[in-house]
Amino acid sequence: MDNKVEKIVKQIKALEDELIDELKNKEKEFFYKIENEKIKFEDSVINKGKAKIRSSINYLSSFTFLAVLTIPFIWAMMIPAFIVDISVTIYQIICFPIYKIPKVRRRDYVILDRYNLFYLDRVEKINCFYCEYFNGVIAYVQEISARTEQFWCPIKHSKPLKYKHTRYNKFFDFGDYTTYREELETRRSDFKDIEEKGKN
Repeated sequence: MDNKVEKIVKQIKALEDELIDELKNKEKEFFYKIENEKIKFEDSVINKGKAKIRSSINYLSSFTFLAVLTIPFIWAMMIPAFIVDISVTIYQIICFPIYKIPKVRRRDYVILDRYNLFYLDRVEKINCFYCEYFNGVIAYVQEISARTEQFWCPIKHSKPLKYKHTRYNKFFDFGDYTTYREELETRRSDFKDIEEKGKN
């Protein structure tokens, strides 16, 4: 990786750390704290929030009739998501130790915490569960796939991507066959950044 790219990657990581600190400040702004991985809101905030809950019927009536009719199609997508979730978990349990790739921690991606939001009605909470589970599984699968891609074929595309996964900056430039042949073994096993992060 050339120096300019490495510098940009370091800047991005520094900004990500800054973002995490800023999100922690939100805990104070919205009067909650996290203790033993559980979220606790102040009682006064809970009481004010609960007073503003809409009924589930009012919530559903804010959508068009056709939008409500699509709900079974949305929920049908949970079946493939659940199958993929189980499948990739089994895949990484079996394959990652053989490849010497650090395992992806599912709990870092599939985060189910919106049931703590006292200002949502039942239907909103169910919808939130769907979204956080589904998007969490997609992110979890993508990270497993990214680490697999780094091991098997770490080559960038010829065209810029709209979204790059977390391992993409470790890949070889498209067409750089010399570096590819010289550094493939080193690059495919370069997971030091993940291992160091896991120690912190």
